[in-house]
Amino acid sequence: MGRFNQSRAPIYEALEDFRQNRIVPFDVPGHKRGRGNPELVELLGQRCVGIDVNSMKPLDNLCHPVSVIREAEEMAAEAFGAAYAFLMVGGTTSSVQSMVLSVCKKGDKIILPRNVHRSVINALVLNGATPIYVNPDMDRELGIALGMKVSQVEQAIRENPDAVAVLVNNPTYYGICSDLRTIVKLAHAHGMKVLADEAHGTHFYFGRNMPVSAMEAGADMASVSMHKSGGSLTQSSFLLVGPDMQPGYVRQIINLTQTTSASYLLLASLDISRRNLALRGREEFAKVTRLAEYAREEINRIGGYYAYTAELINHDSIFDFDRTKLTVNTLGIGLAGIEVYDLLRDEYDIQVELGDIANILAYISIGDREREIERLISALAEIKRKYSRDSAGMFTQEYIDPRVLVSPQDAFYAEKESLPISETGGRICSEFVMCYPPGIPILAPGEEITEEILRYIAYAKEKGCSMTGPEDPGIERLNVLKEVWA
Repeated sequence: MGRFNQSRAPIYEALEDFRQNRIVPFDVPGHKRGRGNPELVELLGQRCVGIDVNSMKPLDNLCHPVSVIREAEEMAAEAFGAAYAFLMVGGTTSSVQSMVLSVCKKGDKIILPRNVHRSVINALVLNGATPIYVNPDMDRELGIALGMKVSQVEQAIRENPDAVAVLVNNPTYYGICSDLRTIVKLAHAHGMKVLADEAHGTHFYFGRNMPVSAMEAGADMASVSMHKSGGSLTQSSFLLVGPDMQPGYVRQIINLTQTTSASYLLLASLDISRRNLALRGREEFAKVTRLAEYAREEINRIGGYYAYTAELINHDSIFDFDRTKLTVNTLGIGLAGIEVYDLLRDEYDIQVELGDIANILAYISIGDREREIERLISALAEIKRKYSRDSAGMFTQEYIDPRVLVSPQDAFYAEKESLPISETGGRICSEFVMCYPPGIPILAPGEEITEEILRYIAYAKEKGCSMTGPEDPGIERLNVLKEVWA
């Protein structure tokens, strides 16, 4: 038995006590329990608006918790098997950036795969650390980047013994896991910290027969996106730390950027969701896995589509696979993933998580039921029948090896000029270009713009990918460094 009764939710309980006390509010927020904004009450309900409150003595303070938030953090740490847990209200972006800022500073090297979420590279723009990229292998047919090979991490450590940390995706957006236990042992043997981006791995902590979680593998820090597969409100997340990190220092880092007006709706949702998963997570995620397995079998039976899973495991670049992920390659029916994504939404009222050049990802979680799965399967069968075409000449590549010439910080803040995108070949980019989701940059600050990358961007735009990142919202122009580098 653990130290805590996991059926409790201390923040939620404190809010309930507060609500019943009918305190007169002469503090913020200015809507004063909704009285000043009746349309907001109509949208969200009195119960919700009534607990949208400010930090106060009985409700503790996220910047320096001493009572109910502190207890909720300790209960979360126990539930996740961490030494300490921080409740995060700036999304997993904030959590990921706090990890990076906690272990490295200007001039430090950090080893990471290039298929990271933009939040990782954003943190390097902020603190001036230098990325040492491990360029992942590609599955050319599926059009996805794979995990980090242990041999690739070994080589990066050998060539950069002064690096301070290694960051690993656990799993990738598409469900692929690296050999995290071995990478942790390798990094720790060389005095490096290990950070895990577990935006898509909340269920690893609570499901049975799941890939190893970061805390179980011995990682030093992990960012867990509780609102994705864990059921909390959007923008709520956990930052987990292992025993060799100083929680007081991590708190200082978090407080550099996180709001001082934390939403109690988000905090309570984290508290309640942690309780739900601690009590029922094993059975809930067994159901999620069953739904995903059933969907894969039926989609593969349609023909043309390929819903891939654990058969890809090679114990190296695909060390393990997250079986809850329903990722479907669509090239066999002659359509890009983004085209199937658009058809599902526009013609069938089905919203999947992402469509990229070659795949769609339908996110299956604790809130899904069989009837929605059946509707998705039927829609995909009909799309194949009505819209499939010859697949000749289709792109498959989701990731192109970058050539990094300048650090992200130096490039982002350098003297720059704006050029039509067609004229930027051979120049150094000073901003991001990405399809979102998945939010993995095609170009990041400091990288050379090649003709291959320009062709890929043009193709992604033509197919309808949602392109984000540059200062120019039309993605017709790019900012490049003024100085022309060789």
